[in-house]
Amino acid sequence: MVERVLIIGATGFIGQALCQAFTQGGSRVRAVSRSGYSSTLDVEEHVACDCTDPAELAGLLQDMDAVIYLAATSTPGSSAGRPVDEVTDNLTPLTALLEALQANPTLPLIYFSSAGALYGEHPQLAATEDTPPQPRSYHGAAKVAAEQFIHAWSQQFNGTATILRPSNVYGPGQQERDGFGIIPKAFGCILRGDPITIWGDGSAVRDYLYIDDLVALALMALEQPLPGTVRTLNAASGEAVDLNELFAIAEWASGGTLERRYTNTRMVDASTVLISATKAYQTLGWKPHVPLKEGLKRTWLWFESTQH
Repeated sequence: MVERVLIIGATGFIGQALCQAFTQGGSRVRAVSRSGYSSTLDVEEHVACDCTDPAELAGLLQDMDAVIYLAATSTPGSSAGRPVDEVTDNLTPLTALLEALQANPTLPLIYFSSAGALYGEHPQLAATEDTPPQPRSYHGAAKVAAEQFIHAWSQQFNGTATILRPSNVYGPGQQERDGFGIIPKAFGCILRGDPITIWGDGSAVRDYLYIDDLVALALMALEQPLPGTVRTLNAASGEAVDLNELFAIAEWASGGTLERRYTNTRMVDASTVLISATKAYQTLGWKPHVPLKEGLKRTWLWFESTQH
């Protein structure tokens, strides 16, 4: 495991899980967020940063052995009608980091992109890393642009990067937030006895990946870099279900009942997104270990224990 790692976007769900994994593995973590404080992070250093300032980011890169970029403020739904905000809030900070990395091209970068937002509609064949992107949202379009900026940086400065395209990540530690994460939303509704609003008829098919499996892939990617290249890897469980089936499993895991209320489908949502993670297995030997039913059961036990 790397000795020192910079994690940008450390206070989000995935960021916190990575901070914990690196700290437990003996790495020294410099966590970066907008606020510079989180009572839930146990790291050596937690700093606030203007992530649009390349000079400030360059200072944070000093003495680091790797950098992980997870900072994001939007979802496909929240980005609707807001292309300028998507560029300003999500694409500009990434390009600022790339400018800072021009002086540190040998520093391995891991960038968390998105599979579902990037690939769009794939109802029959599972999307691979070679599948042309078809984003339906500005959020997805910004992810495509960010990946292209990373490729251009690597070409110019011989930079090393791994782009991870995860499916819908879930698990213990994911707080309920409006618009972020259907699984904690479902569990919150079950716990309170509230109905859940579903865009469409519940037939939308998605892949769901347990957080520990994604963290394991990120660690493996850092341990096995490909110097001077950009490597892109899907991260998916291969266990895709529609929303109605997902909610049925959530009811089983919790022992509760979830009332569904259906509304009109959003234009930003694809009906079916299937994702292949074969390349991650072939190149790194990675495969997911936590099936959906077990993952939802673990998540419910954590969710229930943390609600007051």
